[in-house]
Amino acid sequence: MTLKYAYFPGCVAQGACRELYLSTQALTQALGIELIELKKASCCGSGTFKEDSQILEDTVNARNIALAEELNLPLLTHCSTCQGVIGHVDERLKEAQQENPAYLEQVNGLLQHEGCSPYRGTTEVKHLLWALVGDFGLDELQKRVTRRLSGLKCAAFYGCYLLRAQDHLPYDDPYNPQSMENLFRAIGATPVYYRGRTQCCGWPLSSYATESAFKMAGNHIQEAIDTGADCMVTPCPLCHLNLDSRQPEVEKVIGKKLDLPVLHLSQLVALALGISPKQLGMERHIVSTRPVLEKLGLLATV
Repeated sequence: MTLKYAYFPGCVAQGACRELYLSTQALTQALGIELIELKKASCCGSGTFKEDSQILEDTVNARNIALAEELNLPLLTHCSTCQGVIGHVDERLKEAQQENPAYLEQVNGLLQHEGCSPYRGTTEVKHLLWALVGDFGLDELQKRVTRRLSGLKCAAFYGCYLLRAQDHLPYDDPYNPQSMENLFRAIGATPVYYRGRTQCCGWPLSSYATESAFKMAGNHIQEAIDTGADCMVTPCPLCHLNLDSRQPEVEKVIGKKLDLPVLHLSQLVALALGISPKQLGMERHIVSTRPVLEKLGLLATV
C-alpha cells in the first residue's frame, strides 16, 4: 500500500532551510511515499498568533487542516513547530466538537466568510518522524537501507514542540522519547544520549533575549560533543536555525569553539538510502557537514 499525505512544508523549509525541503522530497520519493503539497496553506504562526488571539490561531490552522480534509488525507509536516501548533489546534477543535460546539461554529463561520471549507475533524496531523516510525515502520525502513551509517554517532535534538505541545503523543514518551534513537539504530547509526535532547533550543527567546538563547543552544551542543557525538540531528527547522545557522554567534557568546554539524532528520535517513549529499543540500549548512561525510566515506560525492 502506498502511503499518501497532504504535505504542509511550512515557511522555514521553503526559505532559510531549503535543504529540508529538498531532502524531504528526496527521502519520500525514495521510499515511495506520495506527497501532495498544500500550495494554498498559510503559516501556522509558530505559536505567536495566540499571543494576540486564540481564535486567530485556531481559524488559520483549521483552514490548513481543512485543506488536507478536502483530499481525505492526513496532514504531514517535517517541522516540529508546525506539528506542535497545528496538532494542538486539531486536538482543541476535536474537543470543541464534543464539549463546545458553539466555538467550532464560530471558527467555521469565519472560514465560511472567507470562502474556505469548514473544519470537520476527520483527519490527523503527523510529523515526518511519526510517519516513518508509525506508518512506514522501522523494520521496512531497515530493509531499504543501502548505506548503513555504521560508526556515526548521532545526538538527537527533539526540541520541545514535537514532544509537549499536544496533550496526547501516541508515538512516543514526551519526557523520555526513543523514536529518533530507534530510527538511528535502524539505519546503522549509533545514538548518544545527553540531558538537553528534549529541551528548548532557545529559538523562541532569540528575538528578545539573544544571549540567553545562544547560551541555551551552546550548552546543548557542548553536551552532545561531550558524549562523543559526530553530529546533532533535529526534526525541527527552527531548532536547526539556532543550532546550525547561529552556531558561530553561539560560539562567541559562550567563548568556546563548537563546530558540530547539525543535520535535518530527513537528510540523515536519506543518506542511509544511498541518496547523494548534493541532492540533500548538505553544502548549504553554516557548520560544515564535511566531518560527517568524511566519516561515511562520502566526500567524493559532494
